[in-house]
Amino acid sequence: MSPFTGSAARTARWEHLRVDLADGVATVTLARPDKLNALTFGAYADLRDLLAELSRERAVRALVLAGEGRGFCSGGDVDEIIGATLAMDTAQLLDFNRMTGQVVRAVRECPFPVIAAVHGVAAGAGAVLALAADFRVADPGARFAFLFTRVGLSGGDMGAAYLLPRVVGLGHATRLLMLGDTVRAPEAERIGLISALADEGGADEAARALARRLADGPALAYARTKALLTAELDMPLSAAVELDASTQALLMNGEDYAEFHAAFTEKRPPKWRGR
Repeated sequence: MSPFTGSAARTARWEHLRVDLADGVATVTLARPDKLNALTFGAYADLRDLLAELSRERAVRALVLAGEGRGFCSGGDVDEIIGATLAMDTAQLLDFNRMTGQVVRAVRECPFPVIAAVHGVAAGAGAVLALAADFRVADPGARFAFLFTRVGLSGGDMGAAYLLPRVVGLGHATRLLMLGDTVRAPEAERIGLISALADEGGADEAARALARRLADGPALAYARTKALLTAELDMPLSAAVELDASTQALLMNGEDYAEFHAAFTEKRPPKWRGR
C-alpha cells in the first residue's frame, strides 16, 4: 500500500465502526450489538476505507477486529442490504459485490497482521471477515456459518471459495460453503479454522495479547511474511523461491536484521524498529 496521499484529510470520525489506536495496536469494533453487528452498506465502505487509511499511515503494527455484544458479526443486514439489493439493477449489484470483496482484499493486503476476536456467531459476511484475518482467536462458544447458499446465492462470496479451501482444505470448504452448516468452536479448531481457542469470554483479551506481541515484534518482517503468504498461494515453486530470495536480500539490508545481530552480541533483547 503506497504511503502517498492526495489532498483528502484523515477521517476524523467513523460513523459505522468504533476505532481505537494505542501504541501501535488498532482495535476496530463492529458496534451494532442490537443487530448482532450486522453489516450495512456504510459499514462495508468504512471497513474498506479505514484499512486503506491505516495502511498508508504506517502507525499500526497490529489490528484486532472485534464485535460488541453477544456475537462477532451476523453477516449482512437482512433488512438494509437484502431488501435494498432486490431493487438494484445488475450494474448496482456488481458495484456492491465488488465493494464487499474490496473489504476482504484490504484485510489480506494491509501491511500489518489482523486478528479476529470471535465470540458468539460469525455468520455470512461475518464468517468471511474472520476467515480473511491472519489469526482467528475464538471463545469456546463461538460458531461459524457460511450461509450464502441458504439465501439462494453462491457460497463463493467475498473470496470465500478462494480462502476457505486454503485454510481448511477443499473437502471441508465444499461442505461448509455448499451446505451452510454451522461449525462450532471445537470442530473449527480441529479443521484449522480457529488459530487459537481462548478461555470462556476471553477472546477479546487473548486477541489483544496476541496483537501486543505482534506490535512489539519486527513489523517489517511480519508485513513481508503476510505478503508472501498471500502472493505465493498461486505461484509455482520456482517463482516462490525467487520471490523469497529477493525479499530476504532486501530485509538483510534493513535495520532490524542488523539490530538482531547487535542485540545477540550484546546479550539483550532486540529493539525492533520495523525498518
